[in-house]
Amino acid sequence: MTTKTDSDCTAFERLLADKGTLVADGAMGTTLFEMGLESGGCPELLNVEQSDLVRRVHQAFVDAGADIILTNTFGGNRRRLALHRLDGRVAELNAAAASIAASVRDATDRPILVAGSIGPTGDLFEPLGPLTIQEGVAVFHEQATALAEAGVDVLWIETLSSWEELSAAIEGCGGLGLPTVATLSFDTNGKTMMGISPRKFGEWWASQENPPIAIGANCGIGPGDAVAAAFDITSVAPAVPVITKANCGVPLYKTDAPEYPVGPEGMADYVELAVRSGARIIGSCCGSTPAHVAAIRAAVDVGLVGVRPERAEIEQRLEAAPDVAPKSRRTRRGRRG
Repeated sequence: MTTKTDSDCTAFERLLADKGTLVADGAMGTTLFEMGLESGGCPELLNVEQSDLVRRVHQAFVDAGADIILTNTFGGNRRRLALHRLDGRVAELNAAAASIAASVRDATDRPILVAGSIGPTGDLFEPLGPLTIQEGVAVFHEQATALAEAGVDVLWIETLSSWEELSAAIEGCGGLGLPTVATLSFDTNGKTMMGISPRKFGEWWASQENPPIAIGANCGIGPGDAVAAAFDITSVAPAVPVITKANCGVPLYKTDAPEYPVGPEGMADYVELAVRSGARIIGSCCGSTPAHVAAIRAAVDVGLVGVRPERAEIEQRLEAAPDVAPKSRRTRRGRRG
């Protein structure tokens, strides 16, 4: 196996090697809605119509201690933008988002990575839906190309749920000279909506000739399921850098605005168990604010160490879904001392 020299490594690999654990940002959408984005509005349109608002969100997360900021492009693919009659503006809106995030990165006096956020198409793939793999590849490639040409450091595929869409996204992001990461949403009894388990995801990663540089869990039900996913992935693929970017629980609708049950004070347990389970990139998703990211930063900076937890500890302390894997398939490989 060839060992990479520092000059061969990407900015993502260098920063991860240097810091050991990276802090990703929080919820762009939640923060934008708190700042006045109307329900049903298109967040990506803000990249050209209210670019300073988007810049303020990025800056708030950087000030809170984030090492990675995700562009405001989660719904920036042609299929999602068509819902707002903006499908002809993919390149423009993605390039604008990348430029905004890059301006924050470049003005910061410490290393920051800009991740080009690439969310799902919103359509089901054949045979369950209308989208072919080839069409999906083209959709993802169009968005990824715009992000890459505008200067992102890594292509960040997130919130996927099916093998078909994952395959199309990975292929669509290929050949652009950038590292790619991929996270799935394990939001249905510990699996994705289309039945992928974290263990299967880890096994998939280990079987690939050129796998994503990191994989993991985002969104979902809450911190417990994201940490349980990290635990399960590293049980079968201990070498992979794992990402956890969890929702702040299931939102409650006591008023017109959703209220999330997990506040910044809940981040310490989340980070502790994520690190002990093998996660190396830790952030937060829906419902999170700069205060959540600051709490994650503080917990990471403590330099948490400890033995790999039993899965039962994650289930008890963070209310994760119970392990549904057959007992014969469970393993303790990758256990840390």
